[in-house]
Amino acid sequence: MIQDIIKPSLAYIEQNLKTDITADELAEMANYSTGHFCRMFAQAMDSTVASYILKRRLDHALAETALGRKAIGVVFEYGFDTYAGFYKAFVKMYGCSPKKYLQIYIKPEGIMHSEKNLQIILGNWDIAKGLKIEDAAIRNWKTGEIDWQMWKIGDDYYLITNERSKMIRNMRIAKALQKEGLASEFLPIPTNTGNDYLDGEHVFMLTKKVGEPRITQPLSDAELMGMTFHENRAKSAYKLGQAIARLHRALKSVQDDVKPYEANLYAQGLKSSEKVKEISLKYNMGMGEDFFDDYKQTFGGLYKGLPKQLIHGNPTGDSVVFENGEVVGLKGYEIYNISHVRLFDIVYCAGETNTGPLETYLKTLKSILAGYDSIDPLTAQEKQSVYYVLCSIGMNMLAHLDGALDVSKRNREALVFLSKNKELFVNLQ
Repeated sequence: MIQDIIKPSLAYIEQNLKTDITADELAEMANYSTGHFCRMFAQAMDSTVASYILKRRLDHALAETALGRKAIGVVFEYGFDTYAGFYKAFVKMYGCSPKKYLQIYIKPEGIMHSEKNLQIILGNWDIAKGLKIEDAAIRNWKTGEIDWQMWKIGDDYYLITNERSKMIRNMRIAKALQKEGLASEFLPIPTNTGNDYLDGEHVFMLTKKVGEPRITQPLSDAELMGMTFHENRAKSAYKLGQAIARLHRALKSVQDDVKPYEANLYAQGLKSSEKVKEISLKYNMGMGEDFFDDYKQTFGGLYKGLPKQLIHGNPTGDSVVFENGEVVGLKGYEIYNISHVRLFDIVYCAGETNTGPLETYLKTLKSILAGYDSIDPLTAQEKQSVYYVLCSIGMNMLAHLDGALDVSKRNREALVFLSKNKELFVNLQ
């Protein structure tokens, strides 16, 4: 999907807002021409590259000044020669002054907390005083809006606040993950009074940092992952499959409490298939009606019996935490709240962690499936459905891209291969 191509660029922008960033630089990193990359970026973000970077610089500068830093120093760090230049750009972008914006739009649990106020809040936990406080908010990748307000406290902690229901939901999941041997940055450190969180005007939780910051490169990058995933792909993929199984068991134990919304992968694929038929004709893909009939009839029957539960939703390279060659945690579940077939996470993860040819993907998928099956056995229907889940995801992506971009060409080729090589996926288990 276009979002998957753009996400590394968005992460790079967030990490380098105080330096010069150009569209040429981002396009080269994404391995696309500048013009093509800019068109994809605009389609995904409803914004030009330059406008998006300016908005993020304005947002960060505002956030730091709201935390008590002197404005002139902050705006200079973010590339504005004068405060007047920052002010003018802000008004043009948001239609009001920075002060007015803070008064109208920023929620009390957001960046309005001054550093002094945060230090007072931290006094409710038995940790060293005066630790450095840095903004670590989790933002919606597309809108840039804050999904979770977080601050990094020193080198080892996070202070987190959000709506009470979301805080309690993720705390329950974190405790369930702990029972499965998986770490979570939402596992609460008890306050001085023994409570899981500070319950006052706003709910605050102090947690322990897990692993290294979220990476922006594929899982196969051994240096960033702190392990030799690429060299020992089958072994590492097996461990990843086991971790997903443990994650699923934890999520299933709390799903009645968190009430996820339900997705229907078969219905989504069936809807997308009509668009895919049009694309197939347009690009001479040669996908016959037998492929679509098989999907409708065979997967339609299998889907009804597939286990469905709360899943991760986006198990990509930047959500997996490895330490010393072992999976110790999977981040990112705090963003999603979806009930789905278990196979979705497995198949999606195999695609996201593979950067090599199809043969490598098949081996990776087989190892992840085997690892999962060793912890939480897959049903006979699930094993028969791996191929159709792949087809569902492929058709949904192609229909979304509408066949118009270079990345869509790769998806077309992959879907054609799937339609002509079903036998390769039948005996993966």
